[in-house]
Amino acid sequence: MSPTRREFLKTSVGTAALASLATCPSSLTAAVGARRDSGDKVLVIVELAGGNDGLNSIIPFEDDIYGRSRTTLRLTRKEVLKINDQLGFHPALKGFRRIFDEGHLSVLQGVGYPKPNGGHDGAVMDWHSAQPHQTNRQTGWVGRVIDSREQLDSDFAPAVVVGQINRPFCLNAERTIVPSINSSRDFVLRSAGNTESLSDHHRRLVESAEPPRTESDNPLLDIVRKNQLSAYSTSRRIDEVIQKIPAMEGHYPQSLLAGKLHTISQLIRAETGIKVFFTGFGGGGIGGFDNHANQRDNHAALLRQLSESVAAFVDDLKRQKLLDRVVLMTFSEFGRTLKENGRKGTGHGSAAPMFLAGGKLKGGLVGEHPSLTELENGGPKHHTDFRRVYATVLDNWLGFDSRPVLGDGFAPLDVFET
Repeated sequence: MSPTRREFLKTSVGTAALASLATCPSSLTAAVGARRDSGDKVLVIVELAGGNDGLNSIIPFEDDIYGRSRTTLRLTRKEVLKINDQLGFHPALKGFRRIFDEGHLSVLQGVGYPKPNGGHDGAVMDWHSAQPHQTNRQTGWVGRVIDSREQLDSDFAPAVVVGQINRPFCLNAERTIVPSINSSRDFVLRSAGNTESLSDHHRRLVESAEPPRTESDNPLLDIVRKNQLSAYSTSRRIDEVIQKIPAMEGHYPQSLLAGKLHTISQLIRAETGIKVFFTGFGGGGIGGFDNHANQRDNHAALLRQLSESVAAFVDDLKRQKLLDRVVLMTFSEFGRTLKENGRKGTGHGSAAPMFLAGGKLKGGLVGEHPSLTELENGGPKHHTDFRRVYATVLDNWLGFDSRPVLGDGFAPLDVFET
């Protein structure tokens, strides 16, 4: 029987053998799967580092408790982008408001988990592992998905980290290497001293390569040859996309997050087979959303970049007729406290909204806005466990059984069109 890519990746020499096939700037050849059918679905995860203030993202402008608790940070009925008579988007979220009105944005309110950790490191670990309060956690929830990909098919590609961010724990896996890239060019193979165009070079390599044999005395070599052809073919497709659309086409704002999302768009367009993309927004370390002082302008600037970048990404995918294949999901380690402090900022809270963007969403508000009279960690109390959101994108979007990853008891939310 002809060996499969999955069997090869299980061998101890798999990664090293594939990495030696060609000179690749990031040695990512092994991570690129075979071309997939255009119907495949993709999940894009954006982490809002530092703890996004949900109360000043989706604003309960008619709630007297909100107004009395935030002397300098409160936003009024005249300032917000109204959703209904009680709630409104922050005025910097104009892009979100537009795609919300188009049915391409869902706002999942009151998301958190029981007994939330109030520290950055602990809370981040809880969200990334999806195993709150457990000790000795070794793998992240996305890493466990990738390790269990045999339940799907052998071409299920791993996740990819996009951007210069610290390696996220959620991608920690036992049996799979998840690469990091700065741009789509990191997936393009190059030959030493190459003077011809990359597309021509890849075409010659693919056309001249010997097809893998179905029977051989050296099955490991057969797998190397098969993956070599796949790597060259995928690299050529990415290069062709870059050559055709080299810049951000004037449709993306000039920001770091927009550049990352444009890179992801290119890789989706090139049919790489990558299923999960992860990127961060808000800086490294504690993160820019941790606004303990002078929050009003800082938070507005972050929300504006987030909104404009995600809206541009949605518009780009829509133009390419790819939006129905993609869901983008944001998360942050916790929300903020209801009351502002003496430095015109907020402390670490608990629940906050998560945002989903895509072409197959029902759109709109999901769940009730949390009460401001029942608090935990000084902020709104959660009513929806974040693992239900993870189960939603695994079970109802990627078609992957979430139970081996999250355990039982996390029913998916009704957010997708049938």
